[in-house]
Amino acid sequence: MAAPLLLATAALSSGGCTTVVIDEYRRSTGELAVGDSVVILGRRHSSEYETEPDLIDCVGDTLHNPESGVNVIPEQQFVDALYPWFEPRKAPMHIKSLSKLMDIPDVRDRMEQYGVKYIVWIDGSTETTSSAGSIGCSISTAGAGCFGFGTWDKESDYEASVWDFRDQELSGKISADAQGTSYMPAIVVPIPLIARVQNNACKGMAAQLREFLLPPQSASR
Repeated sequence: MAAPLLLATAALSSGGCTTVVIDEYRRSTGELAVGDSVVILGRRHSSEYETEPDLIDCVGDTLHNPESGVNVIPEQQFVDALYPWFEPRKAPMHIKSLSKLMDIPDVRDRMEQYGVKYIVWIDGSTETTSSAGSIGCSISTAGAGCFGFGTWDKESDYEASVWDFRDQELSGKISADAQGTSYMPAIVVPIPLIARVQNNACKGMAAQLREFLLPPQSASR
């Protein structure tokens, strides 16, 4: 059954402000068990953008916690082990394509060795949407200095599709939208006040994925 969930958080980091909105669509409850693994992969098929590898690493590192029952296989390790079937040009775009992959003995054997239960595809990017202000620096006999004020806005927009590899069905989707403004006041020395937009989107998505993938009693620990 679908169970939409909306969560909004605001974070302040070093003076920059970030707002994160998490939206979840769930079709089934989490079923990670002992010995199961999760793979976090980035979509990179678009000619306009690619999901940043550092975002995928961040989500995977934040989510990985064997003690709580979440074992995440690093993206590059998985892609190399399954080469070339999860390279951008060959990666399955739809869950129905998994059945064809399972007909390949090498792929089937490696997936079983890893104990893959869920494949999580993350699609999206972080972009600078606007900027304003200016800072000027000069050198004189009295010394050097910078003066001015600058701001810039960034926006992260990511969607995670959770595939149940064994049941070969879509378990649900999670989206993370983050917006933040960074500031750069300069009175002699520029002082950056950075909004960690992508990092906060990563943490929000990883936290929601943990609740999504684990059985209810495990996720609440």
